[in-house]
Amino acid sequence: MESPRADRSTVGGVLVSRSTRIPTPPFRAVVREASAPRTVWTAPGESTVVGGGAAATLTADGPDRFRHVREAAESLFAAGDVHAGTEAACPRLFGGFAFHDGPAAAGELDDRADRDGRSEPDDPDEHRPWDGFPGARFVLPRVQVTDTAGGTWLTVNAVGPDATAKAVERRLDRERERLAGLRDPGPIADPPGVAARSRTTDVDDWRAGVTAAVERIRSGELRKVVLAQALRCELVSELSVADALARLGETYPDCHRFLAEPAARDPRPSFFGATPERLVSLRGRTVETGALAGTTGRGETPAEDEWLAEELRTSEKDIHEHELVAEAIREQLAPVASSVSTGERTVRRLATVQHLWTPITAELARDEHVLSLVEALHPTPAVGGLPPELALETIRETEPFDRGWYAAPVGWFDAAGNGTFAVALRSAVAAGRTATLFAGVGVVADSDPDREWDEVQLKYRPILDELERP
Repeated sequence: MESPRADRSTVGGVLVSRSTRIPTPPFRAVVREASAPRTVWTAPGESTVVGGGAAATLTADGPDRFRHVREAAESLFAAGDVHAGTEAACPRLFGGFAFHDGPAAAGELDDRADRDGRSEPDDPDEHRPWDGFPGARFVLPRVQVTDTAGGTWLTVNAVGPDATAKAVERRLDRERERLAGLRDPGPIADPPGVAARSRTTDVDDWRAGVTAAVERIRSGELRKVVLAQALRCELVSELSVADALARLGETYPDCHRFLAEPAARDPRPSFFGATPERLVSLRGRTVETGALAGTTGRGETPAEDEWLAEELRTSEKDIHEHELVAEAIREQLAPVASSVSTGERTVRRLATVQHLWTPITAELARDEHVLSLVEALHPTPAVGGLPPELALETIRETEPFDRGWYAAPVGWFDAAGNGTFAVALRSAVAAGRTATLFAGVGVVADSDPDREWDEVQLKYRPILDELERP
C-alpha cells in the first residue's frame, strides 16, 4: 500500500476566481467541448455543474487520504482572490475517493486467480479500469459552468504564481464568447451497442462466495457483507458520455449524476453514473443523509408494481438489512451531533428497481468539514457490511477485482467545508470502446445466492440500458 500523501504541486500560489452570468448553453455541448479532465455534477435540489480542465489538483492515498485532501484544500482556499456573483459560482473542488484504503494490487488479483484455479485474460488491463484513479483525487475546474434556478454562471479559476486578476478576466471573456457560440447538438444519440460481455465472477464462484459469507454470518462472525461483481462490455462504437448522462437524466431525474476523469490521456477514461444514494450533505451544521437498502424490481403493471412494493415493505430479510444500515449511520453521527432524527421508512421507486429508504438528519454540536463526515460514514453497511473491518476483509478475499471508486464517495466541497457526496453506485468506467460496470448486493443470514445473483443483474440495468441499442 502506498504511504499517505497529498500532491500539492498544483496548489502553490494564490487562487484567483472570477464569475459572470451568461445565457444557458446546451448541456451536452458544454460537456462535449470541455477540456480534460471533465467534471459533471447534478443532484436533486442542487445546481448542475460542468467543469473543464484543472486549475489545481489534489491527490492522496492510504488511510489518511481524507485528512490529507482536507488539509491541501484548506491551503488552496486560504489565499484566494475570489469574486463571484452567487454562492453556487464560487470555487469548488470536485472528485472522489477509492473504496478501499488502496487499490488491490494486480499481483494480489493474479495470486488469487492462481489459488482459485482461474485463468487471467491475456490482456493485462482486463480488470484494471482504474488506472489514473488514485485513493483520492479532486480538481478545481479551470472553467466551470453552473446552472442554477436563478440563471447560469461562468467561472474561471487560476492558481499559481502567474495567476493574476487581469489574466483570469481575459480568460473569462474568451470563454464567454466560446460558450455563446456552442450549438445545440440535436437529438440525443442512441446507445453505442454492446458487442461482447465478460464477467469477473461466474455463477459457481458467486454461489461459493455468497454461501461462505452466509456461513460466517450464521456463525456470528459477521452481521452483513456487501459483495459485488464487475461486468466488462466491448462496445460497437465509442460511448458519448455527454449523451449517456443526458439519457440518465431523463430516466433517473431524482438521482445524483456524476462524471469524474483523471488527467488527459487517450483513450480518455470516464467514471460516470446515476446513483440513488446520497452519502451526506452538509450546510452549516445541518447534515442530511439516509439509509437506502433492501431492493426489489418494478412491475410490468401498476398492480404488479404495488404488489412488489408491498412485498418489500414486509420482507423480514430486507427490513433487517435496511435497519442494520440505518442503525449504523445513526451511531456514526452520534459522536459529532447534538441531535439525530430519523424519518419514516418508505419505498423509493426508480425506473428499474425499488428500494427501502429512511431519511436521516442531524444537527452538529460544532462546526465540521464535510470530509470529516464522509470519512466517518464511509463505507456504510449498505456498501460494506458489519462489523466494518471484517466485512472489508471478506470483500477483499472474495471479489476477484478492484472496486476502485465504485461504491465510494464522489462529490464536491467548498472553502467553507460545505458539500455533498453520493455513493458511486449504478456506475461504470468507460474508455474508448470498453465500459466496465459494477453492481453489488447485501448478504445477510437468509440470503440465497441465486436470488442475489438476479439482483446484481437488475442493478446493472441503469447503465446497461445506456450501452445496449434498443
